[in-house]
Amino acid sequence: MGAALLATFALAASPASTSVLSAPDTTDLNAQWLARSRAAVWHPCTQMKVHETLPLVPIARGEGVWLYDFAGKRYLDAVSSWWVNLFGHANPRINAALVAQLHDLDHVMLAGFTHRPVIELSERLGELAPAGLGHAFYGSDGASATEIALKMSFHYWRNAGKPDKRGFVSLVGGYHGETLGALAVTDVAVFRDTYAPLLNRNAVVPCPDPRRGITPDTAAAALEVHLSQHHATTAALIVEPLVQGASGMVMYDASFLRRARELCTRFGVHVIADEIMAGFGRTGTMFAWEQAGAAAPDFLCLSKGLTGGYLPLSCVLSTDDVYQAFYADETARGFLHSHSYTGNALACRAALAVLDIFEHDGVLAANLSKAQRWGAAAAPIATHAKVRDFRRTGMIWAFEVDSGRPDFARWFFAEALTRGLLLRPIGRTVYFMPPYITTDDEFALLCARTVDILDAA
Repeated sequence: MGAALLATFALAASPASTSVLSAPDTTDLNAQWLARSRAAVWHPCTQMKVHETLPLVPIARGEGVWLYDFAGKRYLDAVSSWWVNLFGHANPRINAALVAQLHDLDHVMLAGFTHRPVIELSERLGELAPAGLGHAFYGSDGASATEIALKMSFHYWRNAGKPDKRGFVSLVGGYHGETLGALAVTDVAVFRDTYAPLLNRNAVVPCPDPRRGITPDTAAAALEVHLSQHHATTAALIVEPLVQGASGMVMYDASFLRRARELCTRFGVHVIADEIMAGFGRTGTMFAWEQAGAAAPDFLCLSKGLTGGYLPLSCVLSTDDVYQAFYADETARGFLHSHSYTGNALACRAALAVLDIFEHDGVLAANLSKAQRWGAAAAPIATHAKVRDFRRTGMIWAFEVDSGRPDFARWFFAEALTRGLLLRPIGRTVYFMPPYITTDDEFALLCARTVDILDAA
């Protein structure tokens, strides 16, 4: 992420544009779609004036790990289109599942109604999640999941007769979304500072970060001090387990999660595990929390890879204890939160297809083997003179680049595009988070072209 970086926007041809798409000058087609997008679309996480000098990339189609523009140039999607794509673009199995679902049901409101895909998905997520989690509540995106978990935690304590427990504590550098509630527990300045006057004040404690000498024990000690003083007014701790994404792929040891769970249990504070990015195998296990060796969090937030990058869907799983706190005769004790497309049947069917692929293809074991093989391909990056703190967790690779360029992120992004790569540095942090179907040859190509960019940095 990063406010000055280009956002990828996929343009699809509508029936009305058939005559335009059949024009022979495909380079001109790129220019046409680029101009139309700049005139009509306000792109996310972007200073739009940047596109006066750094053009948008119009995408006509995707196949596997590759995105293609209207001239046929292809780009290796090394960041999974903002961390959402697991099994490639236009995946035949997910496509088939969606086509089949279209013949049965597109959508029905989930208030007062239910349907097969949402029931089956909820059951399967409960079986896969850390023991004790279930009761799936659905939203539309990652920030929505954060909002749901925050509201649930606060409302739980209110129903329990402890309305003063309405504060939250998060980690330095944490990112949990950009709606106002989610932004209030986010500690990334570029997103937060402008809107600070609109946000509730919440506490921030250190995150383990070996690059800065902050150990899991040091971070846990700081959390213990905070909770010992403020547990009576604290509803929950929210964390990104194992990897903090938007602050630069900060990777830390799972022992901190175990200690944090123990402390929150001791002081009567909920734990919200934000696995919007880390879930569905990104850290090596289906859910990062599995590596903590601790009791389950009270809330597990999921999105991004949930539908394999196809459709917006998020989910919050909670414990029986949380669910029972809302189960009552009084309407006001219920969780009165909704989204129009909550539990959308098409999105749920895509998610079920994703879980089928995990189950039938042995994805987690295959990823472990891939990650080990890819270490050799990445060795020239890890040992490059301009690279610092090369690191990996599961299927996420990251490193800092020693460069004096003030525009490093934008420059690196543009250089990657010229080499057919989609990479979006976070400051001076470059990371790889490719789809799981990436081949050894494709990963080797990604590494070789990245080395070319580093040589020029």
